[in-house]
Amino acid sequence: MQDGGIATMYWGPMIIGFIFMGISMFVSGRLKSKFAKYSKERLKIGLTGKEVAEKMLRDYGIHDVRVIHVRGQLTDHYNPIKKTVNLSDEVYASSSVAATAVATHECGHAVQHATAYSMLTLRSKLVPIQNASGMIMNMVVGASIFLGYFMSNVFPFEYVLYIIIAAQAVITLFTLVTLPVEFDASNRALAWIQNNGIVSADEYDGAKDALKWAAMTYVVAALGAIANLLYWIVILLNRRD
Repeated sequence: MQDGGIATMYWGPMIIGFIFMGISMFVSGRLKSKFAKYSKERLKIGLTGKEVAEKMLRDYGIHDVRVIHVRGQLTDHYNPIKKTVNLSDEVYASSSVAATAVATHECGHAVQHATAYSMLTLRSKLVPIQNASGMIMNMVVGASIFLGYFMSNVFPFEYVLYIIIAAQAVITLFTLVTLPVEFDASNRALAWIQNNGIVSADEYDGAKDALKWAAMTYVVAALGAIANLLYWIVILLNRRD
């Protein structure tokens, strides 16, 4: 295949990327809207995100994880290496429904870590492989776009496709493994706040709604990865015909 033909192949992933970027922006907008809405609804029990998180950790017998404050908006996360639940500005000191949902979700990851939840363990093992696959993908794509003519004289372009598909397969696997990890953390959070009287019925519905839209961001990422993987597989199969 000529250099121009190789470059043309990359329009597919670009188009897919733009489509899912648009979907991601919509979901992100809805998430921010939901977070803003439920940030205005205060818990009747009056606990802050920090206090709720610490209580959930104690109830699960987790005493080696600290709840700390980090800057930013929606920058909340659990750090398994430092064993910290990191809560953002709008979560750490807030007693809102949104803060409770986010704080307990991150504690859900801490519970997964403490109980050696299999999918979290798998995702952790995939992180360095996924990072390496992303770097390889960028290098191969860049080289084949700008050096396609010279590369085609060295080895068949099918080899490039094999590398791209292998790298994209790892990236796709990572996004798929992330889904049960995130959904499970939310389910643990919702079960705990309901069973322990942290929220009323209306507050529970709000927390569930907020976490649903947070989970949708991961669903969109997984669908985009699957679409890209299928695209490259179809390209390879068409070249074999």
